[in-house]
Order: sequence, then structure tokens, then C-alpha cells
Amino acid sequence: MHMYNLSFLWPKLIMAANEFCAGENGPITSTVSDAAPYANTALGCVPMDFGGFVQWILPRLFGFAGGIAFLLMVYGFVLWSTSGGDPKKVGGAQETITSAVKGLILCIFGLFVIRLIAVDILRIPGISK
Repeated sequence: MHMYNLSFLWPKLIMAANEFCAGENGPITSTVSDAAPYANTALGCVPMDFGGFVQWILPRLFGFAGGIAFLLMVYGFVLWSTSGGDPKKVGGAQETITSAVKGLILCIFGLFVIRLIAVDILRIPGISK
């Protein structure tokens, strides 16, 4: 099976000898010629093959979206508590909270649908539950 290499996203420089990314089977240097290449970035060790990259990025994207939804809910509750009973401000705060909850539910179902399609239906190699 052909695995797509995402090495075009990162410079093809060999890291210094003392820098490495720890893989499941021990330290893996970040060269393009490795069997499972990793790029040492500011976000950590990022896999450069397609399946590994998808497994690495999806939890982070959905975690980020969940954090944003949580912050929007907190913001909506602060708006509500400082509205002073003004119906326009209360309505805006309720709309903010409702939108944040809808976005969070959309993210949760989006993750479910992606896993259903990619893992169960299409059985894309390199992507596991």
C-alpha cells in the first residue's frame, strides 16, 4: 500500500545528532529517508507520513475546537451575569452560549463521522480507532 509522504510541509534538513523525536519504537531521527520520518517542530514531533499526520492532527484540532467552545460559553455566561436584566444583552448572551454548545456538538459528531467514514467504511490504512 502506498503511503503519502508529507515531507513537502517541512524543510528536508537532517536534525542535529543530539535532537530526535521519540517514536513508539524508540528515538527516530528526522531524516526523510527514515521508514517513519518525523519533523521536530514547535508543536512537537510531527509525523510526515499521511496516516501518522492525520492521527496526530485530528485530536489536536478537536481539542482546540472544544477549548474555544468552552471559552465562548464562559464568555456568554459572563455577558449574561453582567447584563443587568437588559433583554437585548441577555438575548445576546444566550445566543453566544447556544452557538458555543452547537459548535461543540458539531465537533463531537464531526469526529464521529470522520472515524466512521475513514476507519469503518473506507478502511484507510494508517488510521486506526
